[in-house]
Amino acid sequence: MPHVNSADGTSIGYDRPSDEGPTLVLIGGGLDDGTENRPLGEYLGGRFSVVNYRRRGRGESGDRQPYAVAREIDDLAAVIDATGGRAHLFGASSGGALALEAAAAGLPVDRIAVHEVPYLVDDTMVSAWQAYRLELDAALGADDHDQALRLFMRLAGSSEQDIAGAEAAPVWPALRALAPTLRYDAACLGDGPPPANRLATIRQPMLLTTGITVDPHMAGLPVDFFGAAADAAATALPNARRDTLKVEGHVADPAVLGPILSTFFTG
Repeated sequence: MPHVNSADGTSIGYDRPSDEGPTLVLIGGGLDDGTENRPLGEYLGGRFSVVNYRRRGRGESGDRQPYAVAREIDDLAAVIDATGGRAHLFGASSGGALALEAAAAGLPVDRIAVHEVPYLVDDTMVSAWQAYRLELDAALGADDHDQALRLFMRLAGSSEQDIAGAEAAPVWPALRALAPTLRYDAACLGDGPPPANRLATIRQPMLLTTGITVDPHMAGLPVDFFGAAADAAATALPNARRDTLKVEGHVADPAVLGPILSTFFTG
């Protein structure tokens, strides 16, 4: 796997199966070690030079403290520089928030698409978000990765039964290893609501997609949670359009999302 060194020396790993077509960088969301976007990358690989990188602290990528969103923007800048100098971006979930922050920071990006960025637009959810950030810091400060994961799943609308099932699943140890990066996702989302002033500076064409409903394992969220978040972000962006997939899916089916992204990025 290729690696590139970020500005602070952190090694960032990425996949680039081919270098044919415009560069498209995929940015993963919470608790993703770089594998979640792989099926989408395979779908888009025939038309784009897809780059699927591991955000710091995940998979084969390194990490350094103290963390700052600016360091993650540096990581993305290094990946873009190593793979052609300019790129389209696709960001999933909190990775979409990072994509928007990177565009607002002036990285050399063209078109940007994001799927179900979990901005908080309801007062009740904003209060829950603020409490979550404090509780997450306390859990990780005590090195209690299990509790950090439980807090995240509750915030994301999982039932206690779903959480218990996840703890008993073979994947739980891998999630525990990724738990410290929940702080990184939280930092990318900031105070919760879309950062309207920064989004207003992004002039590139933007696509914001959501599923028609939330995933069943997120049943505790408001019915239009992601749609309301995307609508609020789109209002702040000067050159944005919205698209609702006619299926549920926080991790979107490549066969559904892929054609929409292909059309957008070649438009």
